Amino acid sequence: MGAIWQRPTMAVAASVRQNGGMDAELLRKIYLVVVVVAVGSALLEGVVLSWVARRAYDWRGSMVSLAIAAGRRLTDFVPLAIALPGAQWLYEHRLVDWNLRSPWTWLTLFLVVEFAYYWFHRISHRVRWFWATHAVHHSPNQYNLSAAYRLGWTGKFSLTLMLFTPIAWLGFSPQVIVLAFSLNLLYQFWIHAEWIPRLGWLEGVFNTPSAHRVHHASNVEYLDANYGGVLVVFDRLFGTYVPENRATPIRYGWVKPITSNNPLRIVFQQWIDIVADLRRARSVREVGGYLFGPPGWQPDGRGPTTENLRREATAFRGND
Repeated sequence: MGAIWQRPTMAVAASVRQNGGMDAELLRKIYLVVVVVAVGSALLEGVVLSWVARRAYDWRGSMVSLAIAAGRRLTDFVPLAIALPGAQWLYEHRLVDWNLRSPWTWLTLFLVVEFAYYWFHRISHRVRWFWATHAVHHSPNQYNLSAAYRLGWTGKFSLTLMLFTPIAWLGFSPQVIVLAFSLNLLYQFWIHAEWIPRLGWLEGVFNTPSAHRVHHASNVEYLDANYGGVLVVFDRLFGTYVPENRATPIRYGWVKPITSNNPLRIVFQQWIDIVADLRRARSVREVGGYLFGPPGWQPDGRGPTTENLRREATAFRGND
């Protein structure tokens, strides 16, 4: 979860220090606190749910999430020039010079990153190339706090973050963009909880546990919804907001669940499937579809895409 910003802490500190004094050592300490609190909270949740509330808790899945989070640290060597291609050049030709001491600067950065996050997240569900990385986060078949730090390893290599690159042109350094993105992810830790109820009027503005449960659901009626990071404002604006219906039990995980507890299998399964499909491709169109079509795309148009699954569900209900 926070691993993405471990590498650039020195650069972030230098950038922020010029405008108001946060050093690298402080950022390292914050990072360590975040890790301890996140893992500790997930373990505490498991203890309370399994031993106190007497609810089934997937301890093995939780440990797999921790292993995947640890393995993700192996990608820390990837430079920002690859993770955010062209961002440094755009920053050198920026439109605005911001004062990082001003709260208006950080509010602007928050809103811009939130907007970029919405589209980054939406594309990560709708384009198979990007889904191959993001699917790791959706692989747990039980929804709990440990799922928050089950993140894919290949995002930096597959240019997943390139939608954040234009923010540099607006005057924010690549290091500050990564920091803001990491804080956005940090907010999302607590919403990976099944036991937190709906939160009244907050549901209309913020990404809450209820809204995010819908996002993680594999129920046909819930697929491809609620992409916001901190807010659901852009989901409402662009028509992707779906409220939780507590009368409908939620199924978590992939539409075709993965039952393996092998971290490497979970991390690379989607890429393995892409390679298998590409070997069957017979035209440029099929290659493009397998790489950049929606997950489930097939040349005959009958694959298990979200649209086809919904049509089948509607037809089934109509014949019932």
